[in-house]
Amino acid sequence: MNGAVKTPAASPRRGRWSVTAGIGAVLWLAGLAIPVLPDQTWVFIASLFAVYAVVALSQDIVLGRAGMFDMGHAVYFGVGAYVTAILNLQFGWPIFATWPLAVLAATLLGALLAAPIVRLRGDYLLVATIGFNAIFVLVLNNNVGGVTGGGDGLFGVGAPGLFGWQLGSQGAMFYLNWLAFAFTLWLILNLERSHLGRTLGYLKLDPLAAGTLGVNAARYRVLAFALGAALAGFAGTLFATLMSAVSPGAFFFTESVTLFAIVLVGGQGSIPGVLLGTVLMFVVPQVFRGFAEYRYFVFGIAMIVIMVLRPQGIWPRSKGASR
Repeated sequence: MNGAVKTPAASPRRGRWSVTAGIGAVLWLAGLAIPVLPDQTWVFIASLFAVYAVVALSQDIVLGRAGMFDMGHAVYFGVGAYVTAILNLQFGWPIFATWPLAVLAATLLGALLAAPIVRLRGDYLLVATIGFNAIFVLVLNNNVGGVTGGGDGLFGVGAPGLFGWQLGSQGAMFYLNWLAFAFTLWLILNLERSHLGRTLGYLKLDPLAAGTLGVNAARYRVLAFALGAALAGFAGTLFATLMSAVSPGAFFFTESVTLFAIVLVGGQGSIPGVLLGTVLMFVVPQVFRGFAEYRYFVFGIAMIVIMVLRPQGIWPRSKGASR
């Protein structure tokens, strides 16, 4: 022995994570140049991708990381969008001022709805969340309280303003959504390395073993629902501003199914997988608008093929992540 202390080699998992994070950062920075493209359609498509990436990543918290079947996630997306639209159009609130209340409303609703059902498993939880989505759309269509605009929705949502500067152009909206996308990625990456993220992973892997170690499963599952709902509500505020309108059609049960499928097809708990699924489901149909109406058909076939050939998803989460 020479008495020297050997430094442990860097783990392959940490190396893979660093490479993935580095590639992601480069791609995000490259995306900042999108507004200079001559065709402004791409600016809108990139903005839409950023919004749906945020809501898909929020679905992944509940399904991919906590292992709970949530087929009503569009509810929280819609709550954020409608709170922003109602406060802006009917009460004259600036867009940025609506953000905290929209996120808070989605978070509280997520926790409130989750509390009585988190002990349900599998199909039972799935059916319960489907019911929530159906009730939410029914409330919107019936214009409860006279504030949702009924089946027509609400139109004319204003542009956000900052220090007297209106962010109404396509380019300005893109940068706002792109920064929101970066914030969400930062949040998810930190969740992976946090106590909460690791605990959710253990609960998904073996809830019985986690319970014997003193983990309050119900509490952590409600936290997962609340956090996922908060991010979905945040995405909803971005969506309402980007589209300048909200309507019940954007939050139907099919949207919840789409978000659910994105996580399954892309790879549960995998950030690159979820983003790839978002591109396939929301960006490709925008590029090939003539085939947009067939997106559910094509995505359904793709989902069947992938589940047979690659049941863990297109880009599955690496083993041992967040452990």
